[in-house]
Amino acid sequence: MNTIVLKFGGTSVADNEKLNLVANKITTLYDEGHNVVVVVSAQGKKTDQLLNEACELDKTPNSRELDVLLSSGEQVSISKLSILLNQLGYKAISLTGWQAGIFTNNTNQNAIIEHIDTSRITKELSLGKIVIIAGFQGINSNSDITTLGRGGSDTTAISVAAALNARECYIYSDVEGVFTSDPKKVAEARKLKEVSYDEMLDISNEGAKVLHNRCVEIGKKFNIPIIAKSTFKEDEGTIVNNKIESQTVKSLVKNDNLIILKIKSDCINYMSTYNLFIKNEIIPIEFIHEATGIKGLFNSSDLNKINNLINTNLKEYEILIYNISRISIIGYGISNDTQIIKQITDILNTTNHYNIQKIDINNGKIRITFKTTVPNSILETLHSKLVGRAKSWFFNHC
Repeated sequence: MNTIVLKFGGTSVADNEKLNLVANKITTLYDEGHNVVVVVSAQGKKTDQLLNEACELDKTPNSRELDVLLSSGEQVSISKLSILLNQLGYKAISLTGWQAGIFTNNTNQNAIIEHIDTSRITKELSLGKIVIIAGFQGINSNSDITTLGRGGSDTTAISVAAALNARECYIYSDVEGVFTSDPKKVAEARKLKEVSYDEMLDISNEGAKVLHNRCVEIGKKFNIPIIAKSTFKEDEGTIVNNKIESQTVKSLVKNDNLIILKIKSDCINYMSTYNLFIKNEIIPIEFIHEATGIKGLFNSSDLNKINNLINTNLKEYEILIYNISRISIIGYGISNDTQIIKQITDILNTTNHYNIQKIDINNGKIRITFKTTVPNSILETLHSKLVGRAKSWFFNHC
């Protein structure tokens, strides 16, 4: 009997009406004869709510206790879903991370799964039960609860799928799949039918929020197809697998959540400064030693940490911080396609007033970094020229 793993995000289980919709999808697969394992996130914005409540008590809560608190949101979701499925006449059981045998390292808020003991899961499946697992959490060597950080439920789902040798892993959310660009920024963006693991990693790493990069990495390692689809529509979604298409642009990602930090000094030590950021859990995207000092590129989500670091350790330096945009053009082998590169160059030649800082080209993507934030119109122009309205087998036309 095939095992299928399903993951439902917070918006998918936000209220009882949506839980009934989720239950229908689960029972449909169960009735088809599959073993069904379900990973669930906390309802709606519950995790953010719990974090805010903790920070009202202490601006820097104890990391162990914070994990205990944050993990409670998923426990509410799994118990409610299991209660509903049992009421509908299906045998279901909810398991917390530790009950499901998910063992992690000792890092709080960003733990890494090291091992999954599947004995409890397989036992419950053998009894004909639907197994509902709390995402985003595990247990460490001290028997303490840990959480997996952003995208943790995606990571839980694909890790469980790998441990069970599942046929495939479905990631359900309020997003219909992977698009040629963000539909909120590009009206012509279309859903992709298929995308390779490497292309999906590039899309995720450049700022798209469809799938977490750790989820994709594990899917690639164990060659488990990942299907990203909407809980609220019956469309097919997008399949992420190991198929690689010939050179073509698959997706364009515009990331406005980037900041440049410049530390002006002729004598600042590069490695000491770099280590200072790492020690404070701030990981630079780029960290460059220049003649006038150091320039770093960071995610804007790190801004509060950066400001705290400046106020405590870097007060003596002249520091400049500002926002920038980056557009990444993604597709296998596009860096070898002179026609695509010429098209991009022609478009960029008409946008000099946007202050292009640099262009990076490698096998799977072309990244254009601007000195400031730029409007979505340039993304729309690039998308129109590089993807356009061409019909191809990988577009899912509804």
